Order: sequence, then structure tokens, then C-alpha cells
Amino acid sequence: MQASRVTVFAVLGLGEAGGRFAVDLVRAGATVHGYDPRVPAPQGVRPSRDEADACRDADVVLSVNSAADALTALVNGVPGCRSGALWAELNTASPGLKEKVAAAAGDRVDVVDVAIMAPVPGTGLRTPLAVSGPAAERFASAVRAFGAGVEVVPGPVGAAATRKLLRSVFYKGMAAAVVEALTAARAAGLEEWLRENIRSELIRSDAATLDRLVDGSRTHARRRTHEMAAAAELLDELGIPARVARASHDWLVDLDDGPTPG
Repeated sequence: MQASRVTVFAVLGLGEAGGRFAVDLVRAGATVHGYDPRVPAPQGVRPSRDEADACRDADVVLSVNSAADALTALVNGVPGCRSGALWAELNTASPGLKEKVAAAAGDRVDVVDVAIMAPVPGTGLRTPLAVSGPAAERFASAVRAFGAGVEVVPGPVGAAATRKLLRSVFYKGMAAAVVEALTAARAAGLEEWLRENIRSELIRSDAATLDRLVDGSRTHARRRTHEMAAAAELLDELGIPARVARASHDWLVDLDDGPTPG
């Protein structure tokens, strides 16, 4: 789908996510300037000497580097930006860091906090995005014209990052628990048995599963504390670091000792 007018984008960081976004924007009819000190610009993307060169004449800047490089990219890029350009901070970072980026930008560019809410490979610019900040609606309108799916999240810069990272605590934490359990099961010679057990539990999950997990942890915290202590001891005996098992034990201790939330 072609946009109604050509918009100039700058993409800082041409790795897995940034490179895919840049290519999809070009295909949708945008003019795209790209910069990455380690990755060459894809076909159709204008290569740039540095961040400031990439940002020159851009309506929207997509900063898709890393949390460690977010402030550096802004400081280096802003001198090339026209006044009022949109600076989309897409790096996976804490709300506090996103706020620092916005503060460092001052009034030279309008910073929005953009959270990438799903893996980019395979979906590219259609990957669900969440955006927050005073200029969120303007960003959403600009990228929707090129086929992007964007949810505007109420709140300041940092609100979108908060939602993404809360989801990460759940999803990446669950993945870590699965990896730890399967590693221990492999050491015990029971990996295939546990894989089937986990698959069955995931298949059986439904809308009530969340309530059962939360309510069961509170109701049976004391018994489960002893259970997870024993599980951690098992992993010790198998020579597997019991990181998730011990964290689960500690949370159950807190649930047993703490007040029941209303």
C-alpha cells in the first residue's frame, strides 16, 4: 500500500529490527536514510556517514540501536535534525532511560517512546508497536501511512516501555523457568517426559489459568515454599544452577509472610 506522500525516515541501527523496518519503508514508498557503523545499508536505503547525516531532512527518526547506545545516538543525531522532527526511541530500555533521552533532546526534536511488542523477523513493519508521549498520535499517523500497526498508549514517554517490560517479566521469565526445568530434566535423564508434561499444561491452559496460578500461590504459599526449596536442592544435586527455582521460593516466602492484596 503506497502512502499518500513520500516521507523521509532516518533509521539508526540496521540490525535485525532496524534493517527490516528500513526495507519495508522503502518498499512502501518512503525515502529512507540509514546509518549503522557495523551493518551496510540495505538496497534502496541511502547510506549515511554518521547519525547526523542520516537525520538530515528526515521527518521521522527511528532509533533502533540498543539501550547502551540510545543516548549516544540522540546526541550524535540531533545536530542533523530539522526542528520539530519526530525522534522515535525504539530501543528496549527502561522508562527511566527513555525519559533521559527525551530530556536530552530538549525542544530540538519531539521524542516518542516506541515499544516493539513482538519479534520483528517475518513481520517487519507490521510488527505490533506501542507508542507513548505527547507526539504519539503524530508518530502513529506517520507510520500507519506505510502499513505499520501502532497502538497509542496514554501517558508520557516511558509508558510504552513500561508495558513492554512488564510483559517481558512474564514471558521471558516463563521461558527462563522452562529452560531451567528442561536443563535439569536432561541431567536427570527425563527431558522428553518433562517436555511432554509442559506441552500438555500449555495446551490445557484457558482463561481461568491465570487466576488459578495467582490464587493457588497465595493459598498454598507455605507448602509450596517447602516444595521449591526441595526443587532447588534437587537442581544442586544435578549440578544445575537453581536460579528460577530459588527466586520462586523467595516469592512464595513473601506471599506467605505478606498481607493479602485486596
